[in-house]
Amino acid sequence: MPFTAVGSDLLLEVIHRRDENGATLVTNNLPFDAWTSVFGPERFTGTLLDRLTHHVHILEMNGKSYWFSWHKKP
Repeated sequence: MPFTAVGSDLLLEVIHRRDENGATLVTNNLPFDAWTSVFGPERFTGTLLDRLTHHVHILEMNGKSYWFSWHKKP
């Protein structure tokens, strides 16, 4: 579900305030180049990714999703 402009701005503010103060964990099933479908304009998404990937360890998990297997629709 795409963010609104206000929601995107608030998320960026949270990430900005967390920077250098503690750990932040973000999970997503999309590659970085598809994040614009959620966060909107490339400029904003680039800024968000820049903040998130500063001093970061990226763990890419490939395989079956536990969440999807647990939340199957009837």
